[in-house]
Amino acid sequence: MPAAAHTITEFVLATAASRPSAITRGPDGALWFTEAAGRIGRITTDGELTEFPIKGGGVVNAITTGPDGALWFTNFTSKKIGRIPATATAENLLVVEFAVPGPAGPLGITSGKDGALWFTDGAGGKIGRITTTGEVTEFAVIPMKARAITAGPDGALWFTDARDKIGRMTTEGTVTEFTIPTENSGPEGITRGPDGAVWFTESLSGKIGRITTDGKITEFALPDPNAQPFGITTGPDGALWFTEASCVRKRGSRCVIGNKIGRITTTGLVSEFAVPSDGSGPHSITAGPDGALWFTEYYGSRVGRLVLP
Repeated sequence: MPAAAHTITEFVLATAASRPSAITRGPDGALWFTEAAGRIGRITTDGELTEFPIKGGGVVNAITTGPDGALWFTNFTSKKIGRIPATATAENLLVVEFAVPGPAGPLGITSGKDGALWFTDGAGGKIGRITTTGEVTEFAVIPMKARAITAGPDGALWFTDARDKIGRMTTEGTVTEFTIPTENSGPEGITRGPDGAVWFTESLSGKIGRITTDGKITEFALPDPNAQPFGITTGPDGALWFTEASCVRKRGSRCVIGNKIGRITTTGLVSEFAVPSDGSGPHSITAGPDGALWFTEYYGSRVGRLVLP
């Protein structure tokens, strides 16, 4: 896809230094995102923005739509999982939070095939499960540093492990891990691909990875190893789309490496698209209901929309 065949529009958040992080398509046809400054944000496809402070604040991390039609999010510092029902309004989010027991720091979250939500516990070294009524169960697994999590095509939960591994966990709690060939790869984002495999980013090695459900890993190098790929999602065009969070400058120039949105086909063909705001730190990305790609800009306090031709 040529770089000229796209349009990026950016929407500035009202809250300075809000640090928008994860983003997901909501049940109401809008995009919902988390802010590390302790807020949840909502943006309609025509760019109308609303921000909601979370009582007690905290580092609000990941967000997803649950099997019950509500939005579920993780709050790392408050050690809680939050729920926003579909009946929420701009005046009242109706947020309910559920505490995660023990030493905890929930990070990623996704819906499982069993009708529950599954999350990674970055502080407790566990994978957790929460029912739509708020019952929490955690599975103690081998020592790990789990990050993002997604439901795989095989019905299992797949997650990135900062120790250069990709993990797989059944809904019964059985864990298998697969070692990424590249050392110090820094796996971060993960998503179910359109080809029956699971795709992930390697933030430290500048690669995009693909793993089959039987554990075979293939890596695709980006044009520059310092691009720092972070979030990843399947796009409406059947390709994988990802963010490049870094910003490498030369002699005071704009970012010449990173600060882009990337696209990779299932055969490994890579395209990159520069984000207009310099050094904005593209973070998470998702496909919107309007056929566009929506992403957060962590340092730029913006939400971006990339329109395909």
